[in-house]
Amino acid sequence: MPNVTPQYLQRRPNLPLAQAWEPIEADDLTEIPLLGQVSAGMPIEACPEVGSIHVPTRMVRRNTYALRVRGDSMIDCNIFDGDVIIIERRESAENGETAVVMINDQEVTLKKLYIEKSGVRLQPANERMAPIYLSNDDIQVIGLVMGVVRQTELAA
Repeated sequence: MPNVTPQYLQRRPNLPLAQAWEPIEADDLTEIPLLGQVSAGMPIEACPEVGSIHVPTRMVRRNTYALRVRGDSMIDCNIFDGDVIIIERRESAENGETAVVMINDQEVTLKKLYIEKSGVRLQPANERMAPIYLSNDDIQVIGLVMGVVRQTELAA
């Protein structure tokens, strides 16, 4: 059975997300809530879970939680199916930021958020997938991506 160890990637500021990830050491760990799954693809129903995950303390801010990624719409931002993303709870996002968004108080998705004249564009970071267009009233930003925990297999 392969030995699995987590790899911790912290977002460096002021860089496009695809180049922003910096591996960090897991020297001092803090437990944060793992609140369920988020779709990196078509939005999925928001189904809260109760769990937790240990992450490096320097990845934790005041309102930090984690979600497990399902899907591959964010692969060009180096976020893959099965990754756990570290989220800072926020209610707004700047144009182009990667955000966890709730749609119609029911579904959640992970996309780049763009504010346009006609409403909001939720843009995947995968050229094979189409954006989702919604009105401003249909969405609520619930957090921004600050880090990634990736399980990597080590050779035995």
